[in-house]
Amino acid sequence: MKCVHKNEVITILKEYTIITIGVILTVLGTYFFRFPNNFTFGGVTGLCVMIAEKTSLSAGQTNAIINAFLLVLGFITLGKGFGVKTIYATILISLGLSLLDVLYPMATPITNEPLLELLYAVALPGVASGLLFSVGASGGGTDIVAMIIKKHSNINIGTALLVADSVITFGALWVFGIQTFLFSVAGLLTKSLVVDNIIEGMNLCKVFNVICKKPEKVCDYITHTLHRGATISEAQGAFSHEKQYIVMSVMKPSQGYMLQQYLKKVEPDAFITITNTSEIIGKGFKPS
Repeated sequence: MKCVHKNEVITILKEYTIITIGVILTVLGTYFFRFPNNFTFGGVTGLCVMIAEKTSLSAGQTNAIINAFLLVLGFITLGKGFGVKTIYATILISLGLSLLDVLYPMATPITNEPLLELLYAVALPGVASGLLFSVGASGGGTDIVAMIIKKHSNINIGTALLVADSVITFGALWVFGIQTFLFSVAGLLTKSLVVDNIIEGMNLCKVFNVICKKPEKVCDYITHTLHRGATISEAQGAFSHEKQYIVMSVMKPSQGYMLQQYLKKVEPDAFITITNTSEIIGKGFKPS
């Protein structure tokens, strides 16, 4: 029990460390690159940029106010279903943006290269979103709205968020003009690609199917050295009609490389197929 408890504590610490890193990247990308350039490619931060342009409030202050409202709304409507990790990330992001507002006020962009700054405005929060999603958290904002919609309707969440982000992005045309609008559209299109690729890269695993005559050594190495599970199936060659065995196992890329090197030594004649996947559900991976 002590070992289990210790493992749980280590897992929680790792998850909140990842969330904190994600929050830092989000705050840096949003405050230093998104806010000064008025990039409005969706989300609460995009809305805050437009509100800040039309009022005396800064984008950081507006973000804190809107997220505070959404957190209260989330507590009321979602109850226990409202994630602690999302609350932690949302509060930290709001505090970070508000703190930078005081310590490092910015009236103009860091550089005179808007395309360069757009890349950072997309990349830093994009990587951050990937980190947050990988541990079951989010940065709040429209994600909280999505959680509320999901609970109380049958509306497709992805479509609803895309529509909301598009409306906010098109608002840039009215508030800031055509150039900022075009940059914001480019950011909106790139944002989803960055997040998807980050998540897929972090969750990437290798599926090994090893066809061999003596599976014992292969399975022993997988279970005792790599600490992964394996499944053995009997098979028969279509041409030779010889009895064979198929060893199937799923593991991280680094473990996959170790298995390949081992197979070269103990089963040089084995037939091996390797498949990349980022969706594994079951013990040792994503819970069902």
